[in-house]
Amino acid sequence: MAKIEREKIRLGVSACLLGQRVRYDGGHKRNDTLLRVLGADAEWIPICPEVELGLGVPRPPIGLVGPRHAPRLVELESGRDLTVPMRRLARARVRQLARLALDGFVLKSRSPSCGLRDVPVATRDGRRRSGRGLFASELAHCIRGLAIEEESRLTDRRVRARFVARVRAAAQRRAKAASAAASAERTQSAIPTPR
Repeated sequence: MAKIEREKIRLGVSACLLGQRVRYDGGHKRNDTLLRVLGADAEWIPICPEVELGLGVPRPPIGLVGPRHAPRLVELESGRDLTVPMRRLARARVRQLARLALDGFVLKSRSPSCGLRDVPVATRDGRRRSGRGLFASELAHCIRGLAIEEESRLTDRRVRARFVARVRAAAQRRAKAASAAASAERTQSAIPTPR
């Protein structure tokens, strides 16, 4: 019996977590634990919504302001509103990512674009609330059932084990679906065409 190789998992990831220098200050947030645990088994699909929006590196810091459930994304120094262009980019990028049949996604925590939870949102009364980054919000809303986690939570062994189990199961389902489609195609091409 032939040995079945483990399917590579296909993961979207905030590019800074892979060590790409895409952060507002020109730095990165390379996450060695993430790379050690998943690196050899993963096909990484890096994204940085802020760079893809054309904000450049380095760039003025951005943040979320306004109501927690409908915050605006603004350049903190100038007040320039980036909400509409970021939402447009996020919508288009998430559609592209959906076609890649990702098994999971690892986002940068507390990022105004990529943070999934506990992203600071400044309210009009000067208080801080917790919200969700605009890209992360679109990703979670549009690709239902996708295993999504923040790198900061993956330091917890239980959270990491659940995430890894979910993405491995998704990779197996994707491999089985691809195998079934290839088998159906071979069967279809083997059927003689009527004359």
